[in-house]
Amino acid sequence: MELEKPKFFIDTKSFMVFAIIMGLVVVVRLGISYSNYIAFVQKPFYYTEADVLQSYLKQKSNKTYTVLKLQSKEGWIFYTTTPVIESFDGYRLRIMVFPSNEVSFWAYLGNFYLKSRIKKKTKISQTFKNKVLQHIESQHPDKKIASFYNAIFFAQTIDQSFRDAISRLGANHIIALSGFHLGILWLVIYRLLWLVYAPLQQRYFPYRFALLDVGAVVIVFLAWYVWFVDAPPSIVRSYGMVLIGWMIVLSGVALINFGFLYSVVMFLLALLPNLLVSYAFWLSVAGVHSIFLLLKYAQSVDKLTIALLIIPIGAFVLMLPIVHGLFGVTTPYQLLSIILSLLFAPFYLLTIALHAIGNGEATDFALAWLMRLPQGEVSEQMLSVYSVGIYVAFAFWAIVSRRVFVLLLTMAVGYGIFLYV
Repeated sequence: MELEKPKFFIDTKSFMVFAIIMGLVVVVRLGISYSNYIAFVQKPFYYTEADVLQSYLKQKSNKTYTVLKLQSKEGWIFYTTTPVIESFDGYRLRIMVFPSNEVSFWAYLGNFYLKSRIKKKTKISQTFKNKVLQHIESQHPDKKIASFYNAIFFAQTIDQSFRDAISRLGANHIIALSGFHLGILWLVIYRLLWLVYAPLQQRYFPYRFALLDVGAVVIVFLAWYVWFVDAPPSIVRSYGMVLIGWMIVLSGVALINFGFLYSVVMFLLALLPNLLVSYAFWLSVAGVHSIFLLLKYAQSVDKLTIALLIIPIGAFVLMLPIVHGLFGVTTPYQLLSIILSLLFAPFYLLTIALHAIGNGEATDFALAWLMRLPQGEVSEQMLSVYSVGIYVAFAFWAIVSRRVFVLLLTMAVGYGIFLYV
């Protein structure tokens, strides 16, 4: 008889105590952020330096101007516009911005727009990251395809036409760095290091624990990778789960449980309160919640069926109402995302290897064909906030009730039929 692993929290009371403490920390952090926000919007103007993350031309009312997405030295990510029609990519700007009460506090925590005047433009010196990005780009004649690979490898901005095509394919989770990508990297790197570590362990230090030694190396590498890609919200959440999950497995505590998931969420919100306004963060949390529900109620099913059928199809179906509460783009091609999710892991590893040896263009034809597929009619199907709220409430209730989980799944399937049939 297999012994049951201890739970992450002994009982509901201990979880509630932890939740209250973390909630108080979040409130304090938000209070500090709000104080900084008030001081910011009351300034008539503000000088700062900012790196250009993205620049593109836009036309409105017969006028052409440049839109800039900037990251300031203070850590803000904001948009501004300039009538100057030239390339700003790869530059750092000395810029005068004009704060305004039109910027809400919640926008201040996320991304916002500011009027500005550019005072100075300085070319950013080549960094290792710039060289890597240019190495990837040099392997693709089509810059749109190059932007796709820099997005899935390094969280760079993807070409808008490619992003639209990916949205119509329902595969946004593939281009947004998240636990999906970190999980692949963890498995591959851990396995490769273990192949070297195992014979050395058996001969020289059999008393050591591979999960501790090899896992620590992988954890450090993934921390560097998160920093290298500028820590987008979805991957911050994912790294937090990987780190805490690794420590939990070492301690022998059951890993797949909702106490673990929401402890990580609360810890990250306490650490980075700006995640409160990140759609990417909450969508990644909802995705993991859906997977945990599927794992909880499919324990009697063999692992291969769970990996190849239940999780890809089940997560897609369960996420439909939540995704359509935020994004209305709807096309039958989104059903392909189930297959694309299954194929992505081998594709991801293959393209990493191809780019490493300088042959990244080898898969361009397939990617270009895939992006041309969703050319049919696109409809907008938004689900009301009220409906999404009810669905989320059932998703939490389903944690403790199989019947409610069946009802939740029925609701999601019904909504999917409404969308696509």
